[in-house]
Amino acid sequence: MAVEPKYIVSLGTDHAGYRHKEAVKAGLEADGHTVRDYGAYSDESSDYPDFVRPAAEAIVQGEADYAIVFGGSGNGEAIVANKVKGVRCGLCWDEWAVDMTRRHNNANAMALGSRVVSEEQAVAFARQFLATPFDGGRHERRVNKIEG
Repeated sequence: MAVEPKYIVSLGTDHAGYRHKEAVKAGLEADGHTVRDYGAYSDESSDYPDFVRPAAEAIVQGEADYAIVFGGSGNGEAIVANKVKGVRCGLCWDEWAVDMTRRHNNANAMALGSRVVSEEQAVAFARQFLATPFDGGRHERRVNKIEG
């Protein structure tokens, strides 16, 4: 039986995604991954860029392999993460979106909306995200154009 690789995953959210972040954090830690929690640390109103940007920056600073960011819809969080050069963050709402984000876009970050997916789905999608490989091939050429 092959041993799954263990990753360092940074997490960031605002108040709307706090409960989802906590559920994903517990699930990933139970799986043996290292989690770096950049907040928010409660469901008290907060501004997502304050927490999402540092979680995304952790990737390019070599402090995390992947980032997962959360919010109400996940849209603003994906936008913030994608402002960090070297981060490719996909907004995911179902298994197909998670699969394509990794397989075709070699995303190193994923955004989830707490008003779109359940906590259970968020944990499952986080696990799927980390386990899904990049297909390479023609997709690698396209990803290189994004980074170019």
